[in-house]
This record gives sequence, C-alpha cells and structure tokens, in this order.
Amino acid sequence: MSGHNESILREPLITGNDITYAKITDDILSPVENKPNKAWWIGFIVSALGALLWVVAVSYTFWNGIGAWGLNKTVGWAWDITGFVWWVGIGHAGTLISAVLLLFRQNWRNSINRSAEAMTIFAVICAATYVVSHMGRPWLAYWVLPLPNQFGSLWVNFNSPLVWDMFAISTYFSVSLLFWYTGLLPDIATIRDRAVGTRRKIYSIFSFGWNGSVKTWQRFEAVSLILAGISTPLVLSVHTIVSMDFATSVIPGWHTTIFPPYFVAGAIFSGFAMVLTLLLVARKVLGLENYITMFHIESMNKIIILTGSIVGVAYLTEFFIAWYSGSEYEQYAFINRSTGPYWWSYWMMMTCNVISPQLLWFKKIRLSIKATWILSIVVNVGMWFERFVIIVTSLHRDYIPSSWAMFYPTWVDISVFVGSIGLFFTLFLLFLRVLPSIAIAEVKIILKSASEQAKKKIIAEGSEKKEYVDEYVESLEKFDSVKQEEYAKI
Repeated sequence: MSGHNESILREPLITGNDITYAKITDDILSPVENKPNKAWWIGFIVSALGALLWVVAVSYTFWNGIGAWGLNKTVGWAWDITGFVWWVGIGHAGTLISAVLLLFRQNWRNSINRSAEAMTIFAVICAATYVVSHMGRPWLAYWVLPLPNQFGSLWVNFNSPLVWDMFAISTYFSVSLLFWYTGLLPDIATIRDRAVGTRRKIYSIFSFGWNGSVKTWQRFEAVSLILAGISTPLVLSVHTIVSMDFATSVIPGWHTTIFPPYFVAGAIFSGFAMVLTLLLVARKVLGLENYITMFHIESMNKIIILTGSIVGVAYLTEFFIAWYSGSEYEQYAFINRSTGPYWWSYWMMMTCNVISPQLLWFKKIRLSIKATWILSIVVNVGMWFERFVIIVTSLHRDYIPSSWAMFYPTWVDISVFVGSIGLFFTLFLLFLRVLPSIAIAEVKIILKSASEQAKKKIIAEGSEKKEYVDEYVESLEKFDSVKQEEYAKI
C-alpha cells in the first residue's frame, strides 16, 4: 500500500484534475458499459478474420497431418516450435508485472497489470495450440498427462520435452489465470452493482459474492501476496524449461548452459514490448491517458533497454563460447547462422533485438508514443526471428553434409502463425468489452498519494521547498496528459 506522504519529487501515477473515486470507475468502465466505438469494431473484424484463418489452417493440418507444413527429414521443427516459444515468451510480462512488482511494492504496476495479465492468458492459449497441432493425433493429447494404467498406457515418458512443456505451461496457465481472476473480483463486483437485468445476474455469479467488507479485503490481499509468491518462481522456471527442450539435446548451437537465463531475459524483453504494443493503442482509443501515463511508458521502455542489453550480451557470449570450445561443429553452427543461407534472418534478429532497443537510451525517443510503439513491434519481430534462427539454422545443417536441407514454409505454416495473432487480438478485444482493462480498486488506492492533484494540493499548501516543486513541475513536461499552464496559476 502507498502512504499519504509521498515525496513531491516522484512523478504522478494518475494525472488530470477533479479525479474522484467515482470518476475513476466511470472512466475505466466506459468501454465495458457503453457500445463499442468504430475503432474497436475495425480491430475486432480484422482480428476475427485472422482467427478464422487460424481455424482453417489448423483444421487443414488436423485433416492432412503435419506433412501440410514445410517440415522435412532434417528440419523437423520450424515455424511450429518458433511460434510456440514466441507466444510463451510474450506471456511472461504479465506475471512479472503482476507478481514481482507487487512483491516489491511498485505502485506503477497498478495501471498496467490487468491488461498484462490478460495478455499472458491469451498468449499461453496461443502457445498451447501449437503443442496440440504438432502432436499429429490431437485427439490423443491427454497422453501427456500422468494417467493410471487403466487407460491402457503406462505413465508418460518424463524424458520427453513435450511432457516438460505440458507441465510447465499448464502450471503457468493455471496460476496466472487464478491470479488474474482473483484480482478481478472487486472490479467484477463493481460492474455487478452498476448493471441491471441479465448482465447483473451474470456478473453476480462471477463476483463470487464479493461484498467489500474489511474481512473480504484482508483475505483478498493475503491471497494476492501468496499467489504473487507462487508466481514469481514461475517467471524464471517456465521459459527455463522451454529452453531445456533445446539445451538438453546434442545439436550444435543448442547444447549450451546459457539458454535458460538467455531465454528468460528474451521472454521478458518480448513480453514488455507486447504490453506496450497493446496499451499504447488502448490508452488512446479508450481515453485512458490519465491512468496509463508517460511514467508507465518510460518505465517499461527502461526494462526493455535492460533486457535487450542482456539478450545482446547473450548473443555475443554464444559466439565466444563456440570459439572457446574448440569444437569445429559448434563453431560452424554459428558461422553458418551469420553467413549461411539464412544470414538474412540472423542479421534481422541482431538489428531488431540488439540495435533498435539502444535507441531508447535517447530520452526523446523513449518519450515518443509513435517511436515507442514502432520499436515495440520491431522488438517482437526480432524475437520471432531469434527463435527461427535458433531452431532452423541449427537443424538444417547438422553433422553430416549429405543430410543438409533447406526449410521453406507452406501457406499452412504461415496461416497458422498469422491466424494465431488474429486469435490473440480477438480474445484481447473481447476482454476489453466485458472486463475493465485497468484494475479499478488498485488505482483508487494511490489516488490520495500518487496522483497529480494530490501533489498540486501539497504545492498549494506551500510546505515544500521551491527547488523541489520546480523539479517536479519540470518533470511533468513529458506528460501528454498534463496542462503545464495550471502550475503557473498555483
């Protein structure tokens, strides 16, 4: 919880004048309670067409088998595992923002955690579809579960990476879903109390009898902290397990101990980029500039700089270890990545993931909405190419030159991936229509301490030193939702 004596030097987490508890509720619930605008319908129609493409491509795969993809005897993994790892990585930012920042009492998470958590759920769903699609016989997907012998099979093969992924993803999904839904309870109850008719009955069921009593809030906060403690190790463990799909093999370019931390940093890197991609649009279309401020955007950009730099160091470390190992196979794998037939994908990866995030060191770019949005997309493009480079370029040229082969995606490969993006955005847009995109209760907690109007009140009282006030007012120049002329009147 935040105190009521926050330093004047801290930048506000809520901007605007005459912000009351009632106004916060009205502003955040406006997209839920009112009819969708034109921008939402355009986005939904485009996304729904993408989701339809996904249904067609996956149905075609189920009917004809994974031979419909561009896989061959050498490249047995390609766009399928690339898409899977990419989606799992995107799902990491939600848990990090929700759990880790909650444990560290970082109040700037309050405006972005709800959408980030929803993004996590939908990204994990998209990732899981790749696992099922690649099984060849999806109706036997339950075989990855520890089944009793009465089902006609022994327990699963725990040496199989497919089983590791099932345990990792199912655990991550279950805890993330529970954490997300627990945080939603106070807000669902708020919608329930404002709704009428059938909507009121539906939200009443999903609010689980929330009554807002002190005891209820105490239990809510205790459960939130417990789930945050459980979720925090998952941020590290899930993508570590996914990286072990590769690291435990003997393929040159994969068999390395750097993969777990390297994959985790890359996952947080791409996850925060996707949060920015979504929230920069939502903030403008839904009119939430007062609650998702430039401070939130700059903070996420700083995390992207940090994790992008870690990823860049990991790339260089891989090359160094390949040289230092003295293994000609390992050395060739990395030379082939940068100069072989897929050289273009390697340098696309380096440009998007290593060079482009460094532009955020410049404050003008870091505080530019357009530049940030473009760079967030560039980062996720680069992270997709990273997975493609790791997987395809390591497989297509192995120990024996006679088995070398090139991978070329088919229309089904492309359609499954593009369609999964459509599915993701369809789910996210539906979420914006039925649930609040910002945690109402958590934003209200910081209104009296971390809002712009609370700081104005402190300035008007004249109890703060002039140099502190001047520094605070100067810091507000970057906020696109602050009117500077109002401070001259004070």
